Formats: sequence, structure tokens, C-alpha cells
Amino acid sequence: MIGLVGCGAMGGAMIARLVEQGHAVQCYDALPEARQRAEAKGGTVKDNLSSLAAACDLIILSLPRADIVTQVMAELGPHINPATIVLDTSTSEPATTKALAQTATASNYVFLDGPVSGGPLGARSGTMTMVMGGSQEAIDTIRPILIDLTAKIVHVGPSGSGHAAKIANNLLCAANLVLVSEMARLAENAGIPLDNLLEGVNAGSGRSGVSEVNFPKWILSNGYDSGFTMGLMRKDVGLATKLADSAGLDLPATRAIAAIWEDSRSMLEDSADFNEIYKYGAPKDV
Repeated sequence: MIGLVGCGAMGGAMIARLVEQGHAVQCYDALPEARQRAEAKGGTVKDNLSSLAAACDLIILSLPRADIVTQVMAELGPHINPATIVLDTSTSEPATTKALAQTATASNYVFLDGPVSGGPLGARSGTMTMVMGGSQEAIDTIRPILIDLTAKIVHVGPSGSGHAAKIANNLLCAANLVLVSEMARLAENAGIPLDNLLEGVNAGSGRSGVSEVNFPKWILSNGYDSGFTMGLMRKDVGLATKLADSAGLDLPATRAIAAIWEDSRSMLEDSADFNEIYKYGAPKDV
């Protein structure tokens, strides 16, 4: 039986995908409205974490922050059955993950990190990418379910590696959004339409997921409805600087990008779509 904790945008989309693929999913979220949405998507809502843990041999976490992952695991842990696999798809912190994996080993269950990219749309359609850290044997055990959830699975190393790789990915995405946005203003000043600039960039070595996907899909369309917020990206960029600081690394470009995302609070609230960083520093009519 699959259990899923955290029925927000990503967790809810994963519930719908898993149910569509023929899996029974038991769900829990602290928010009543999230539990209602999970039930509407076909999940069976549990009243508490202990009853979910007792019923499931795979528990998927989709939570906003490392401290919440820690809190949830403190409540789940005593009730988890031996040989259960816990898969944390949150964007968490490698040190937190390593500690939780050690606790899991001592308690005879497995804790894997498997953060995902692709947003709620990717979760719903099964087209996410998952970067994983932890036991290869455990990953292979749940691979049939992972295949139903994702389009690509990359095992990057031991416990914590998946979360480190996801932090790196999101930092690069944040940097590319800022850089392509600045290049767009350079192009506009030179009289080059943005769609023409993107066509040129995407034919060359400067292309990225941001220029190939984010700009056409959410910025040129003025949609700004990716399902991933400014607040979440600010949190992830902060995780990158925290990781660098804890390792004693001086990463000046990372600091500069983090400063831009933090400074953008003056015009973009945490609830705004993260692609709206394009508007930062732009003329008022953009």
C-alpha cells in the first residue's frame, strides 16, 4: 500500500497520477482543505500519521521544508513497519536527509531522497524527473511505482545526494531565469523581438531549460501559472547558499543570484509565480 503525506499542489497531483495508474493511495495532510482535495482525487484520507504508517509499505513525502520533513518523520517513525521505504520527494536539506536515513536504518526501514522537477503538471502527467539518493536496492524495489510517477529517474549517489543535486538544479534554474531576462532587455533595446532572441539562443550553446521551456510556456504567453512560487524558489536559492556556507565555499555568482532573488521581494510577493522574476528590473509596463 502506498501512503502519501503532503497533499498540496505536488502531492495532490501525484495522488491523481498514482490512482490513475491503478494504485491505492492513503493520504494525510495537516490542512483539512488539502485532505478534501486528496479525497476528490481518489485518495483514501487517514485521520493521523500513525494509522497511515501502520497501513503502508511505501510512504511518499511531499512537504515544503526540511524542518517539516523532520517533524513529520518524528511522528511517523515510531509507527513505521520494518522494511518500509520512505521516499522524500520534497526539496529538503542533505544533512537532514542523512540524519533521517541513519535513524531509518537503526529502526529497520529505509529513507530515500527523491526530489522531483517538472511541477504539478509533470506530477499529474507522469513526466517528472526524479534525482535520487540512497540504497540502489531500495530504489529498484519501488522502481515500478517510480516509473508510473516519472519519465526519468537518476540515482546520483548515497543518502543526501538527491537533495544536493536538486538544490543545484534549482539554483541553475534561478540563475538562468535572471540571465535570460536580462538578455531579453538587451535584445529589446537592440530592436530584437523576444521570440526571435529565443529562437537564436535555442539554436546555440547558450540555450537552457529556461530559454526552451519557461520563457515560451509561461513568460511569452504571460501565463505565469507554473505552480511553483517565488517563495519556493527563494527558499531553494537560500538552501544553495546555506550548503555553500556549511562547506566553507566562496561562490560569488551564487551570492549574486541569491541577492537578486531576495531583493525582488520589493515588487514580487512569495505567492507570485517564480517565472515572474522576469519582471524584476523591467520597465513598469512589462
